[in-house]
Amino acid sequence: MTLLLRTLVLFLCSVGLVSAQSPQRQTNNAPLPADRIVAVVNDEVITLHELRTRLELALQQLQRQGTPLPARDVLERQMLERLVMDKVQLQHARDIGLRIDDTQLDQALQRIAASNKMSLTQFREALQKDGIAFVKFREEIREEMVIARVREREVENKIVISEGEIDNYLSDDSAKGSGREEYEVAHILLRTPESASPEQIQRLKAKADQIFDRIGKGDDFSQLAASFSDAPDGLQGGNLGLRQLNRLPAIFSEIVVKLNVGEVAPILRSPNGFHIVKLVSKRGGAVATAVQQTHVRHILIKVNEVVSESDAKHKLTGLYERIKNGFSFAELAKLFSQDGSASKGGDLGWIYPGDTVPEFERVMNQLQPGELSQPIQSPFGYHLIEVLERRVQDASADRQRSAARQVLRERKMDEAYQDWLRQARDRAYVELRLEER
Repeated sequence: MTLLLRTLVLFLCSVGLVSAQSPQRQTNNAPLPADRIVAVVNDEVITLHELRTRLELALQQLQRQGTPLPARDVLERQMLERLVMDKVQLQHARDIGLRIDDTQLDQALQRIAASNKMSLTQFREALQKDGIAFVKFREEIREEMVIARVREREVENKIVISEGEIDNYLSDDSAKGSGREEYEVAHILLRTPESASPEQIQRLKAKADQIFDRIGKGDDFSQLAASFSDAPDGLQGGNLGLRQLNRLPAIFSEIVVKLNVGEVAPILRSPNGFHIVKLVSKRGGAVATAVQQTHVRHILIKVNEVVSESDAKHKLTGLYERIKNGFSFAELAKLFSQDGSASKGGDLGWIYPGDTVPEFERVMNQLQPGELSQPIQSPFGYHLIEVLERRVQDASADRQRSAARQVLRERKMDEAYQDWLRQARDRAYVELRLEER
């Protein structure tokens, strides 16, 4: 569920809901613009209204980032291709019977509201204040969840990491030596179609050369990414954020260590197409020689349609007072906690950094051994947290192998997803009509 939640949060960031103003609503007296079909994707269509609605949101996002705006017609073509790719994935989900039911959707909306530090009612009111219909927003979130599940089913669940790959990774001093050093990388992808002809590949390479030359002449990288990149993050300037070296795609990690901050690498070629990579920033560098672990237990009360946030917090406040007055934490956890750890008295065992959601970990790290927290909120509900003890030691061999497996999976996922998207796009019947007037 972590990946799914991350996808939803990224979706919120990309459209700027709550903090950004939505496109101006149509007044009752203003004429409605004529609508038309701008693309056909298999048995469905994309309309000009859909395109322009999404385009306005993308323009707002670019403006908030301070990105110089590409020409509107260029951005229109980029957004139309993004809508085509979304449609292809949603149709694939429909064909294989993958769907998100209302219960799953409602739980996701609760988490989104909580991540914005609001109740669902407050969140709904904030959307309405920004002129965003909650019913429409709800269905857009459903579609984002479906696309996340498609990626999980068709790509992530099919990635295989062999024991030999793990052995090689753990024996590679350069992979382990990256420590806590983080690299902020931006990229532009020009995707090659499945079974591309030599002429198509040559045209894409020429286009990549032109973009590379424009960067060399001082054109803004993020503007060019928004204008030309076929990657899902193109409209966010192609920025992948800060990542440790071993969590970047292998094709990037091999080159960014050779770059100075602000430098752009020579054009890279992969099975998915041509990449232009820039090192935006770099920080850290201290190598972690040992890991702090925390032995912790908790009581969780979930928030749902029956239990409101105030009810959950009130219930945990009562349990907090009972524990302070001498009642057994473990016994109360067995009776009231709505987590799988309830049968063990709420005991989560030894926790490594990153094992829990940030809200939980932040409070846990502030507690001294034997100290009990007040009720705190996370995407899962409300918790009482008690730290039992702490220790600092090297990670176990099993833990190292598990971490290595996750790093290798992350390295493969982006490239595998791009490859799957390329094949899905090429299998679909797509007719673009944007140029028709």
